[in-house]
Amino acid sequence: MREEEIEKLRGVVRDCVNKHLYSSAIFFADKVAALTNDPADVYMQAQALFLGRHYRRAFHLLNASKIVLRDLRFRYLAAKCLEELKEWDQCLSMLGDAKVDEDGIVYDTKDGNVMYLDKDGEDREINISSAICFLRGRAYEALENRAQARLWYKAAVKADPLCYEALECLIENHMLTCEEETSLLSSLEFGSEDGWLSSFYSCLIKKYDKENVVEAKFREIEKESCDSDHSSFTHTLKNNTDLLACKAEYYHQCGEYQKCFELTSVLLEKDPFHLKCTLVHLAAAMELGHSNELYLMACNLVKDYPQKALSWFAVGCYYYCIKKYDQSRRYFSKATNLDGTFPPAWIGYGNAFAAQEEGDQAMLAYRTAARLFPGCHLPTLYIGMEYMRTHSFKLAEQFFMQAKAICPSDPLVYNELGVVAYHMKEYNKAVWWFEKTLAHIPSSLSEMWEPTVVNLAHAYRKLKMYHEAISCYERALTLSNRSLSTYAGLAYTYHLQDNFSAAITYYHKALWLKPDDQFCTEMLSLALVDEGRHGTDRKIEFC
Repeated sequence: MREEEIEKLRGVVRDCVNKHLYSSAIFFADKVAALTNDPADVYMQAQALFLGRHYRRAFHLLNASKIVLRDLRFRYLAAKCLEELKEWDQCLSMLGDAKVDEDGIVYDTKDGNVMYLDKDGEDREINISSAICFLRGRAYEALENRAQARLWYKAAVKADPLCYEALECLIENHMLTCEEETSLLSSLEFGSEDGWLSSFYSCLIKKYDKENVVEAKFREIEKESCDSDHSSFTHTLKNNTDLLACKAEYYHQCGEYQKCFELTSVLLEKDPFHLKCTLVHLAAAMELGHSNELYLMACNLVKDYPQKALSWFAVGCYYYCIKKYDQSRRYFSKATNLDGTFPPAWIGYGNAFAAQEEGDQAMLAYRTAARLFPGCHLPTLYIGMEYMRTHSFKLAEQFFMQAKAICPSDPLVYNELGVVAYHMKEYNKAVWWFEKTLAHIPSSLSEMWEPTVVNLAHAYRKLKMYHEAISCYERALTLSNRSLSTYAGLAYTYHLQDNFSAAITYYHKALWLKPDDQFCTEMLSLALVDEGRHGTDRKIEFC
């Protein structure tokens, strides 16, 4: 057969692959490989078999070829076949002996004589070494060696920043701390034309920076004042669903749940199957108590994705929202069984136990999450909260400090450290932690942070710094005017200053919110007696 006719057959194979006609592609690729015995055609046949899900046959074909250990593409495709067959040890063996250090630098590969045959390569392609590092990471993660998986994912994204899947695994599975994520991004070598990608990646990592810093990152991508040649590209990115989902995630971390919910609602109308956005939408709906929305989302997800952990996590969220914690536990557990590396399911599972004060079971879930997701500080934070609930304040403080080491910019960690210090009667320390909490809040103060302001006021009151305490109580009232503890604390502070009239006013306001509150009822009676006695004393003095 002439070379032109063989080249036409190759074109037929490529067209069959493009049209997803894999049986046809396998048939013609087999004939081309038989006619030429060219390694490129053998690879094309193996690729067709792989796409047609004939993994064992594809692996046999590649392994039988004499070039498999000398050509990286043959080796990589053979390892991909073993990945699909879940033969992880053999997969690692096929990829060869290599080591990686803590910085993601690969060495001792012993592959000095390998080739890289790429007859039909694209103009811009992912570095094959990066793909191999990523596959090693996948294999180690499947073998539950998450420490090695983390190193190989880092190596993959360092070898080629375009290997987004490696970065996604590191971020979504919380394998890195905040500082490690920032350090990794700063070490990546982007091409001159990939400045937008560097900015985009910076929006994907944990977003606990100040509002102006995070907003600057978003503006950098969204900016419209660019070269005319690229203006349409930037306009497209400005409304990109991934970018807006990152912004919604930031709103959620800031406690602006309504803003987050509104944005994710718009995004899901545009792309109802964007799963990252769906997760943020569920979290916002949970915080806002939108049980109807959770019910509808859960029904749709279970119908469309019955094998995904996210679907059953949504069902668990619905039951948690309506306070049916037994049912919520059942579905959070199902989500963890489907995907043991899905962080929200483990945390939801622990929270469902904690809501019913089943501390041991909650601790077990949180400890599992802390082990699986070392870059996520929330499990460690929740362990500390459980210890605090049982008045083990020293242990609670230790875990809060661990959470602070993982994520030093989350204000919630500082708030909990302040609460522990307050319970341990270390009021100066408590004031310091509460002030640090307010300093770390990324956006303007919202109702979410009203308890922190009240806690700070309580600490000031304990230190007999009454003017500072009153100032904080009044600040808290601007955030929420329906807080019993704020009115009670303000009334008690005025009472301690012998300002009985103001104290009586605020005791009445507190009792209007909760008429049977014992503390306010008793203190109101005392304040009325004190006011009467004080008034009598003033009359006698006047006489």
